[in-house]
Amino acid sequence: MKSLFTLFILISSISVSAQQQSVLPDDLYENLPFPMEKIKLPTFPNNTVNIKDFGAKDDGNTLCTEAFAKAIDALAAKNGGKLIVPRGLWLTGPIVLKSNINLHIERGGVIIFSPDFSLYPLIETSFEGFDTRRCQSPLSAKEAENIAITGEGVIDGSGEAWRPVKKEKMTDRQWKELLASGGVLNDKRNIWWPTASALHGSLDVIDQNVPKARDEAGWLAIKDFLRPVMVSLVSCKNVWLDGVTFQNSPAWNIHPLMCENLVISNLTVRNPWYSQNGDGLDVESCKNVVVYNSNFDVGDDAICIKSGKNEDGRRRAMPTENLIVKGCVVYHGHGGFVVGSEMSGGVRNVKVSECTFMGTDVGLRFKSTRGRGGIVENIWISDINMTNIPAEPLLFDLFYGGKSAIEAKEDEAAGLSVKSTLSMPIDETTPQFRNINIKNIVCKGAGRAMYFNGLPEMNVKNVSLENVYIQADTGAVISETDGITIKNVTIVPKIGDPIIFKNTKNINEQ
Repeated sequence: MKSLFTLFILISSISVSAQQQSVLPDDLYENLPFPMEKIKLPTFPNNTVNIKDFGAKDDGNTLCTEAFAKAIDALAAKNGGKLIVPRGLWLTGPIVLKSNINLHIERGGVIIFSPDFSLYPLIETSFEGFDTRRCQSPLSAKEAENIAITGEGVIDGSGEAWRPVKKEKMTDRQWKELLASGGVLNDKRNIWWPTASALHGSLDVIDQNVPKARDEAGWLAIKDFLRPVMVSLVSCKNVWLDGVTFQNSPAWNIHPLMCENLVISNLTVRNPWYSQNGDGLDVESCKNVVVYNSNFDVGDDAICIKSGKNEDGRRRAMPTENLIVKGCVVYHGHGGFVVGSEMSGGVRNVKVSECTFMGTDVGLRFKSTRGRGGIVENIWISDINMTNIPAEPLLFDLFYGGKSAIEAKEDEAAGLSVKSTLSMPIDETTPQFRNINIKNIVCKGAGRAMYFNGLPEMNVKNVSLENVYIQADTGAVISETDGITIKNVTIVPKIGDPIIFKNTKNINEQ
């Protein structure tokens, strides 16, 4: 009996060890080029409740908002535990997580957030780097500790009810069906909006999707325009997202903001390819982050690193720092791994390795513009494979104007993109990108091999390229760069020179 018990304990230990191994492998922190403490996964009290025990129905039609709130409150009263969402379709309004709660969605379980805008009140928040107001996120937590969203189920944000759609991204048949479904059309820009309120909000913005400040009546008049990120985690500590599929978000999919000790593992993150602002993961002003073994197929940037925009970001002064990204696959997206454009609080100490980008507009995308400020530094990227990249496998664009790389490239070809070659005064609003190490990169099929476009007054500085092989339509253009080391770099363009240097100094070719 004793030996059987010992065997049971041993098997259990191996099982737990294997589970931990699948989330945070032993080699994750090996040869890390910056100091970073190992993140401990959150633990929870041994309390379990089932959403069905609180009156929830799995018919996809009965609103379960109250049941989720009661279940979370019941667990919180016991100092936390696991909330099980079993197989079924669970329609709900906003869910707010509390400390020590693990929202666990079993295989076959689907949480569908209601498309009823009235369920999502306006709140003070941050979006696209600005302090502003938006509708409450479908799933959120603020100042919570030890929280998790785990399992093998699906979270769906009903994003099609919120998002605008550009005609150019639809077939004729799809566009006709969309117009027939209702909504209103901005004829000048050929953009469909779900309501007149949403269209009205789009006409008076300070920066893309952030409207000018107004009184309460003014905010309510454009409420439908203020579509939220699907998962908003603000100032949380010890957070674990594992195994779940996050899809169909109103705006960004997952947005950790000012969080510490964050693990993203084994996720599937999806949005339609045409979804406006349909980012996958936006890590903003966070410290100690691991993004591991996850798949992304989205309508905008996939894995995006931010830290606030312009004065609001500089005032917050919280960089994203100590970040590991490993073993991820990105399919469609504007960028595979992206820094910016909201990086006014800075980004530092980042390691990206063993990732694959297949069909993303850009592979490694660094973007900003005058007015941001902020310093991006100490970035290590290695062992990246890419295929079918329409724009560039590697892009530094310090003249980012809010468009995708494909749209910007089309403007450039049409002579619509005018970028000043005059130096401007350097001050706190000048963005800086420096000390970036890139090696072991393979790309089969790209538009342009690389494009570096720094500012005349603040070049991209100290970039190392080692063991790089790229097949592309045209070669690399390295412009406004100070200090670039090129070692064992092979670029095979269909036409033109492999590399063209413009206003670049301190070139070290080995």
